[in-house]
Amino acid sequence: MREDHERFMDRALRLARKGEGRASPNPMVGAVIVKDGRIIGEGYHVCCGESHAEINAILGAREPIAGATFYVTLEPCTHQGRTPPCVQALIRERPGRVVIGAIDPNPVVAGRGVAALRAQGIETVVGIREEECRRLNEKFFKFMTTGLPFVTLKYAQTLDGRIAGAGGHSRWISSLPARRYAHRLRSVHDAVLVGAGTVRHDDPELTVRLVRGKNPLRIVLDSRLNIPLKAGILRDQDRAPTLVVAAPNAPEDKLQALAGLGVETLLVAATAAGEIKLPELFRKLGQRGITSVLVEGGGAIITSVLRERLADRLAVVVAPKIIGRGVDAVGELGLATMDRALQLTAVQWRRLGPDILCTGDIAGAGGGPAEGDAAGRGTE
Repeated sequence: MREDHERFMDRALRLARKGEGRASPNPMVGAVIVKDGRIIGEGYHVCCGESHAEINAILGAREPIAGATFYVTLEPCTHQGRTPPCVQALIRERPGRVVIGAIDPNPVVAGRGVAALRAQGIETVVGIREEECRRLNEKFFKFMTTGLPFVTLKYAQTLDGRIAGAGGHSRWISSLPARRYAHRLRSVHDAVLVGAGTVRHDDPELTVRLVRGKNPLRIVLDSRLNIPLKAGILRDQDRAPTLVVAAPNAPEDKLQALAGLGVETLLVAATAAGEIKLPELFRKLGQRGITSVLVEGGGAIITSVLRERLADRLAVVVAPKIIGRGVDAVGELGLATMDRALQLTAVQWRRLGPDILCTGDIAGAGGGPAEGDAAGRGTE
């Protein structure tokens, strides 16, 4: 029986992944309906604001669901958002059994879906492929339990650890396959973040062009608003919105100039050295409902994110190039001995053309719970 449960839950997981990059800020969810060992219906959450996976599976069922086994990767919702609660639809259809991968961390749900099903006499099994179901929605789980966005730190470097030459030139360190990977990462995060130096040196678009997918919110850290107003990232708000993060003492005339371009600004406290306080920034982004952020650099921001243990995942592309003197990828972290070094877990290596990609989770990183209403920020 458990083997059958796992087989059909695996199918539901594959379906759920089809919503990656479009379901956010909602979780990715897949559902499969099985009767007499046959799949009679299936569905997934295609896009935020549209029908949930359970409803799509019910609508696509080829025969009555009564008595069937209903597999779903995440506990059915019990609250009214943009769509009605899925648990009520399940109760109406009367499946003989509901098999759930993981409990929804949203405190508005958090076990209530299971309780509602059992109260109606529907057998409910929880925890099939639970680890896989939780990891599928790791961004959603972190956001719901801490109020903070999931942070991925990504950069490309040469073999000798440089992200640019001595003059700041960096196009291109990595190959086209590696840049496609970077664009895919952008498409599955709510926001992409860079520093003002990156905008001044590279004038990047920070959009998704090399793969299909949605453009993220573009965030630029610029405490004194020194980026040129002619920068492309400020001139194409019809393609993707840009949020410029500045210090409270940023010049008023520059704030007004950005507003005139239709660019939103967010004021966040800065250090004595003029660096935006990243923990406070991520708290404010969480309050805006941003569940994931891709940090792309430059060097100062990479260093700050690592030093303050704010990244959940690291993705580093290493190109088979040596440039000598240049811009270091990572600066001083205050870690003098190897026993204090940042340690990656769940490490994976992958070829991207001539480059090598290393990904891993940063042990003990990711920030802590946000102040105030950390958990319980509902999505529909």
